[in-house]
Amino acid sequence: MGYELRDHTADVAVAATGDSLEAVFAAVANGLAAASCDEITDSGDRFSLAVTAENREALLFDYLDELIYLRDVRAVLPVDHRVDSIETPSAASGGADEWQLEASARGVPLSEIDAREIKAVTYSEMRLERAGTDGDDEGWEAYVVFDV
Repeated sequence: MGYELRDHTADVAVAATGDSLEAVFAAVANGLAAASCDEITDSGDRFSLAVTAENREALLFDYLDELIYLRDVRAVLPVDHRVDSIETPSAASGGADEWQLEASARGVPLSEIDAREIKAVTYSEMRLERAGTDGDDEGWEAYVVFDV
C-alpha cells in the first residue's frame, strides 16, 4: 500500500495502490496530506467521519472532498488516515442504495505546520480499478487529481 505524488499541469495528482478498497482510499488520503505539507507533527486528535455516495468512484471523491472540507472547518490537516469499512449497497445495513464509508484521521492543527492549500478534488482523470492482469486480484489502484 502506498502513494506517489505526480506533477500535473497547475494541479497535483496522487497515484495510489492498496491491497483492499479501504487501503487504496486511505493511501489516496495520505497522498492528499503529503501534497499539503512536507513535514507533519505528531500532534492532533483522531476524529471519525462517515460518507455515503451512489457508486465507488463517487465515494472516493466525496471522501476526499469531506477531508478538504474538514480541514477548512476545523483548521486541521487530516493525516494518518484509516478507512475502517466500505460497504456496498447490497451489504449495507438497512438495504440502503448507497455505498458507505467509515473512517478516521488525526487532525494536525494548521497553526503548527506550514501547509499548502489544496482547493478541491476533481473528477478529471480519476481512476479507481482493480490492479493485476488476467483476473489476478492484486488489490486496487487509484489516480486522483487535486486542484491547487
